[in-house]
Amino acid sequence: MSAHGTSGQPGPLKQAQALQWQQQLVWSRLLAVVEEQAQTLIRTAFGTPTREAGDLSAGVFLPDGRMVAQAVTGTPGHVNSMADSVLHFLQAFPADQMAEGDVFITNDPWKGTGHLFDVVMVTPVFHLGRLVALFASTVHVVDIGGLGAGPDALEIFHEGLFLPILRFITRGRIEDSVLAIVRANVREPDQVEGDLHALVACNEVGARRLQALLREFGLSDLQAHGEAIIERSAQAMRSALADWPQGTWQHAMTVDGYDHPLHLQVAVTIGPEGIAVDYAGSAGTVARGINVPKAYTDAYTSFGIRCLIGADVPNNTGSLAAIRVSAPVGSILNAQPPAAVAVRAAIGQLLPDLVFGALRQARPDRVPAEGASSLWNIRLVGGQAIEGGPNEALLRSQRFGITSFSTGGTGARPGLDGLSATAYPSGVRNVSLEILESQAPVLFRRKEFRPDSGGRGRTRGGLGQIIEVQHARNEPMLLAATWDRVHYPPRGALGGEDGAPGKAWLKPSGQPLRGKGRQLIPAGQVLVVETPGGAGLGPASERSPQALQADLAAGLVSAAGAPAQPPVHADPHSDPHTESLAP
Repeated sequence: MSAHGTSGQPGPLKQAQALQWQQQLVWSRLLAVVEEQAQTLIRTAFGTPTREAGDLSAGVFLPDGRMVAQAVTGTPGHVNSMADSVLHFLQAFPADQMAEGDVFITNDPWKGTGHLFDVVMVTPVFHLGRLVALFASTVHVVDIGGLGAGPDALEIFHEGLFLPILRFITRGRIEDSVLAIVRANVREPDQVEGDLHALVACNEVGARRLQALLREFGLSDLQAHGEAIIERSAQAMRSALADWPQGTWQHAMTVDGYDHPLHLQVAVTIGPEGIAVDYAGSAGTVARGINVPKAYTDAYTSFGIRCLIGADVPNNTGSLAAIRVSAPVGSILNAQPPAAVAVRAAIGQLLPDLVFGALRQARPDRVPAEGASSLWNIRLVGGQAIEGGPNEALLRSQRFGITSFSTGGTGARPGLDGLSATAYPSGVRNVSLEILESQAPVLFRRKEFRPDSGGRGRTRGGLGQIIEVQHARNEPMLLAATWDRVHYPPRGALGGEDGAPGKAWLKPSGQPLRGKGRQLIPAGQVLVVETPGGAGLGPASERSPQALQADLAAGLVSAAGAPAQPPVHADPHSDPHTESLAP
């Protein structure tokens, strides 16, 4: 049969090809649209978490709330939980109640992205008089009131301002009462308000670009192309599953907790249609801010799986649908209101390692060892009192609050070393020290790799880092520590050795500091932080002599920390670059 019909019009084959080409073009443009949305947010945001660290998310959704595309820039904890967040917005404000010029807001941890610091905004997009899409974006604001950053709150009411799903803009007019409430409840009202306007701006840019796309392609809406993208992603995820054996594998992990260890447990089941992840047996909720709302548990569980299965499949409702996550209600991984959740990342970002432990039993050739995983952010505050501290001196000092996004090492990978001082799984960037020093009276004296912190193995774990910081005017300040892997370091796999645990203390006094909680840094003391190293993979005796020599030469490993090796004899036929030495 001819590709052309009898009337000279394109036949079914040509029409199908044209539609396929258009779908690919629309998909490529959508990726550009959401990335421009994210970059607009970075360039207009006031707070360093967004502007410098990229702690954000951006994406486009169909009118029924299904995510079609997400920006590459951003964090899994934001974008994967935001995928469900839009559905909550539609329950509060159904599509027929939305109008052009409306913008909606929330920081509800259970309907947003897990804690009050994350503000989500949703903007409906209209074309030819009809709702055609929703743009959503998230930022981590610098302050939200309450006790401030840290895990010390006993319940959500202590942690700051709670905004249910509200109208922020109605038909182009800002709801001044909402903005007034926000400004009255935060310590940095100008920065927080600036971030809210940045959210509005980035969604507006996305909306304009989408409307231009629809006009250019002569489309009345995004529905058909959006559904095709979602379905193809779902099919691709099912195909990726075929490369893995079917079955159930279990794994467990002990983490530091707040003031006592906590047990996490998982069972991962791979079947022909998807993956079921069950956290039954994990510890219950605690009366501190390290509890994890289910949306955040879903987000990092899905991300960990997607790193191994279907990593090249677009991340949207179609691909995420293959992963089903369950956790007992009231467990630390499915905390219920009014649980405190400000530092849900301390536990939630360890979940990929927990899932990896189960999946390694299915495919040991594909799964990395454990890493530092949870961020080792240095949160410093001036001008606030602390219980039991010299409050008068603290209150006389300059008021400030900064977060230095800091990282440890990732676990060794099959055939490759772990990455040093790298934010996995969060994906945020380390903030420039010069930026932090320009915003607050702090002085960073040292920031370098931590030798010997990566676990030894056939492939080595990534290195942590050593950071020293003090008050630039020798005044007291507060540390809000939110760190894990102090008592239970990253574990080696397949014969590899553990990574170094993290630790912090004061210099010159030598006073050790806790991994979690608000603590005083007295005037004249220097805070020293050593972040954890990633664990090793495979026996250290099997490490390439050339790789070990390169580590020694670079100072990543000391002679005392190197495993015993036979003398290295040059082999003219060997290639010393066959194995990655990436720190």
